[in-house]
Amino acid sequence: MRFVPSSCLKPGMIIGKDLYGRNNELMLAAGRKLSKTEISRIRHLKIQGIYITDKLSEDIEVIDVIDSSLKNSAVRAIKNVFHTTKNGDFSKENFVDLKLVVDEIIDKLISSSEVIFNIMDLKVFDDYTYYHSVNVFIFSIIIGYSMKLSKDDLYNLGMGAILHDIGKVFVPRKILDKKGELTDEEFEIMKSHSEMGWNYLRNKWNISNDSIIAVLTHHEKCNGSGYPYSLKSEKIPEFGKIVAISDVYDALISDRPYRKAIQPSEAMEYVIGGAGLYFDPDIVSIFFKRIMPYPVGTTVKLSNGLKGIVAENNPNNGLRPRIKIISKQERDCYYIDLYDRSMLNVTIVESLAI
Repeated sequence: MRFVPSSCLKPGMIIGKDLYGRNNELMLAAGRKLSKTEISRIRHLKIQGIYITDKLSEDIEVIDVIDSSLKNSAVRAIKNVFHTTKNGDFSKENFVDLKLVVDEIIDKLISSSEVIFNIMDLKVFDDYTYYHSVNVFIFSIIIGYSMKLSKDDLYNLGMGAILHDIGKVFVPRKILDKKGELTDEEFEIMKSHSEMGWNYLRNKWNISNDSIIAVLTHHEKCNGSGYPYSLKSEKIPEFGKIVAISDVYDALISDRPYRKAIQPSEAMEYVIGGAGLYFDPDIVSIFFKRIMPYPVGTTVKLSNGLKGIVAENNPNNGLRPRIKIISKQERDCYYIDLYDRSMLNVTIVESLAI
């Protein structure tokens, strides 16, 4: 199985993973052959790409710790919460649904034997906010579990993470969807979402103070340049620091109205470069060891000019995966392990859209 950007899809390609639509309905099932009409629909929804399976990649397995069905249940749950909040309603039923799916995903993650995580998300552009909320939640729980947080703390962290952007329902849509640069006045309104989310949750929701504080502080930065209070490292709550890294990373690997997504490897470099300046360096170190910059199924170019598909990641170094080298003759394809001493002079130079 390999990941193919939407711009490179061709009729006849076989879908490798179930694909979900705008309303989280099953749009295309795994095993189906793509048609021109279906490719057009994928591009219309601005889905970044999909997994396909072919002879070249049939021996490459992409393992999902959180399956698509469960993840989409979380997307539906947070979407319902956002919608009722925007309409001025408070639905206890929606709140319970969200708590249940948060618990279920936490249980899945902490019972998994996986120590590293490969995440290449299949977002629907128009539902970015909801997919983003779920991804930030998953990334945050992976970090929290690696920090050996208790189950109760993981739940509180998870609720803060999945609700971190709830305040955006109070921000005018024209600001949220603006394609150009925000004016100073618009940016001040956008920045208010963390305080508005905090204020809404503490008055309406029965969730822990730790969860609510994570919502309030997820835009604070270690050097004091963040908002709303310009807190410096020692003053920023731990949950806020965790959600901050997860939030920035997922935003960078997502298409937005004002810019295209960047590769996970580039986003990882940005996070690492911000360690100590924007982000807590200890938490960045954990994040780098758990979230892989080159997800399995990604096509890459090497410094020696060869191209290949990431087949397996190395738990000791995410920058040095095992790669299936692509040859013009399929029978001549072979594997190399960049973690092997003999390959130390070879590096990945870029991810490819093919």
